[in-house]
Amino acid sequence: MRAIVQRVSSASVTVDNEVISSIGRGLMVLVGIGRDDTVTDIETLTKQILTLKVFSDDASGAMWKKNVKDIEGEVLCVSQFTLFANTSKGKPDFHRAMASGPSRELYGSFLKRMGELYKPEKIQDGRFGAMMDVRLTNEGPVTFTLDSRKFEYVDPPSGTATPNKGTPVASGRQTPRTQESPPSTDAPHPKAQAS
Repeated sequence: MRAIVQRVSSASVTVDNEVISSIGRGLMVLVGIGRDDTVTDIETLTKQILTLKVFSDDASGAMWKKNVKDIEGEVLCVSQFTLFANTSKGKPDFHRAMASGPSRELYGSFLKRMGELYKPEKIQDGRFGAMMDVRLTNEGPVTFTLDSRKFEYVDPPSGTATPNKGTPVASGRQTPRTQESPPSTDAPHPKAQAS
């Protein structure tokens, strides 16, 4: 299960020229469901989204101190099967995405769990399977990619130049990432992508 999370000052979903959902300050979340996702993925991703510290502390001005629950923000979720597209050959292939029927059920469970972990009235939704116009004002801009499965990191082949220590590299095999020096203070915290 995968999510694109954007910090927004406002967001809305329109279907057939009618606004069906809208939020003020909070998170806009595009949610993709993979063909082998389960309730375990729901549990992981909902916790990641709701605990992600993307907001500043208004009192101190410090960045990356508050999550959406801390600020009493809202969350607008939109199902987005295209997040599992394989685009290696130019034309998108969606075979990694779960089929529509089971995906609708799992997405409903995802929304329910978001409400259970926060406040149901703070969780808004688009319309599953509909052609939607999604509008948002990204505050920052601040955008994160979250995944319920661990990202894969590999050591580059010997003799390959590496511009930055610990740079993630996609691969077909899974290698644990080693502890590196802390990131600079002006970059988003790496835990934002940890599962």
